[in-house]
Amino acid sequence: MPKGKGAKGTKLTLKVAKKAIWMTLDGRRRLTLSNMGITIFPKCLLKLTNVDELDLSRNLMQKLPDNIGSFWSLSWLDLHSNKLESVPESIGNLVGLTHLNLSNNCLISTGLPSTLGSLTSLKSLNLGMNQLDTLPPTMEALDGLQELGLFDNLFINLPEYLKVLRNLTKVNVKRNPLSYVQRDAEGMQKEQSQAKEDVYLIHESSLCQTCLKKCQEQREGLPRGGGGDVFEEKRIRSYDGLMVPNSVAKVNQDVWRIRKVEHKPIK
Repeated sequence: MPKGKGAKGTKLTLKVAKKAIWMTLDGRRRLTLSNMGITIFPKCLLKLTNVDELDLSRNLMQKLPDNIGSFWSLSWLDLHSNKLESVPESIGNLVGLTHLNLSNNCLISTGLPSTLGSLTSLKSLNLGMNQLDTLPPTMEALDGLQELGLFDNLFINLPEYLKVLRNLTKVNVKRNPLSYVQRDAEGMQKEQSQAKEDVYLIHESSLCQTCLKKCQEQREGLPRGGGGDVFEEKRIRSYDGLMVPNSVAKVNQDVWRIRKVEHKPIK
């Protein structure tokens, strides 16, 4: 497929891009260029920095422009299912961003800039289906973050600072090689890889009363000491208000950023 052309051979000119802008029902200007076979970020889009939402998902881009931060009015950015290996530092300039989807790319931990910690308006951040094993320490500043997707990565341990993000209610860490502690009869601890069971963290408020009671009973009945028979104690960390249920949540954690949007063309 020629560079700069979409799935049907349409050249991505400024004129074509403008025709792809829609006004959502809540009055936001959305530019949708999903699944168009784009291999290189179209430079013409940098002339449309007044859009509120930008969807470039399901393309073939390996790199974002260094000045991606010039989209000063963006509140919603969807880049899932590309081939991105890193994110430019200028993304930290998108201070109004509330939703960022970078799932299903080729990101490694060194490809995430420290400037992610500047996105203090973020409510939802999806980093699932990459090759991450750590997160930038600066993300501790994302106090407004409510949902964090880390599924299908390489995390052995979760970042310690997740426990101080007071608004964080959902953390999807399914299909990671998370470690847990194994105690033997002498009370010795050994780190083991968790490969048998998928887990994710969810806030207690997202559980029904029956499931909440069940989880609390299981947590209270967890063995604490050594001696006697060998047993395993699952340990994902102790985050206030977060529990570790499987398939007991009100919301299906496998579904992330699936968003049905009704829109009408701009006249």
